[in-house]
Amino acid sequence: MSIPALEVDDLQTHFLTRAGVAKAVNGVSFRVERGEILGLVGESGSGKTVTGFSILGLVDPPGQVVGGTVRVGGDVVSGLDDRAMARIRGKRVSMIFQDPMMTLNPVLRIDTQMIETIRAHETISVTAARARAREALALVGIAAPDERLLAYPHQLSGGMRQRVAIATAMLNRPEVIIADEPTTALDVTIQAQILYEVQELCRRFGTALVWITHDLSVVASLADRIAVMYAGRIVEEGPVDDVLDRPLHPYTRGLIDSVPQPGLRGGRLVPIPGMAPALVGLGEGCAFRARCARASMACASQPALRELRPGQRARCVHPLTVGSHAA
Repeated sequence: MSIPALEVDDLQTHFLTRAGVAKAVNGVSFRVERGEILGLVGESGSGKTVTGFSILGLVDPPGQVVGGTVRVGGDVVSGLDDRAMARIRGKRVSMIFQDPMMTLNPVLRIDTQMIETIRAHETISVTAARARAREALALVGIAAPDERLLAYPHQLSGGMRQRVAIATAMLNRPEVIIADEPTTALDVTIQAQILYEVQELCRRFGTALVWITHDLSVVASLADRIAVMYAGRIVEEGPVDDVLDRPLHPYTRGLIDSVPQPGLRGGRLVPIPGMAPALVGLGEGCAFRARCARASMACASQPALRELRPGQRARCVHPLTVGSHAA
């Protein structure tokens, strides 16, 4: 068996608050092969973004990674000190943030920022680094890259800034990229272009991608596999078509039913009842049981993540057996 680009095993991240301990990431495990795209989906507060930040060691107090192992290309990167992690970030693992201005410095030109990103990890001339930066901008579909290199972030549109952020993440040919809802604020045309370009980049360079989002339509068109998170845990995982066409977990079914369907104009959506639970004092058992029509006394014990179909796993005592097609 080949070594995966990214392997996360029993990752646990807690936030110590006055009200108690919030288990934002509670035993998350998954692996991503080289060139594979994993969609990590769920409601706001499900733990998706904290999982991405935990992998990169970017969780700030009062948050703390308290357990689990993260491997990149077979090498353990969890538990490294700040200096060691700085050598990993941007070189072996990169992150694309939801807001590109979290990546781009507003007072520095694009070329200055991209050249510094390259030279922070390898000894290379400014001329060679500039040539690589220009090539990266061209790869993500930016016209006139020489002109864009001389621009400041505020002189670019939102879509252009996000393309620059993606190009910056690809500069050092990382093994893994973690993308935190990077197309949420963009219009659908620009979003579709960026999704296509990201897929092509992953195929071309064998980069593993974890795409964090709440948008199932994005995952359906982008990802190879999907992992559904709820209350800090992965509740379902499998090939994207299998999970969206035949979901096993009632929560996954609820997310799909909440999406507007073609041909049902004017019809009522079917929202998931209730609210996501508070992560402080969550207790034992399935966290979704208070919102689930299939819940029983058996759900008071925490179910394991079991393989219920070939390649498809779910954390549920009463899994679904029949599902309709998702839009």
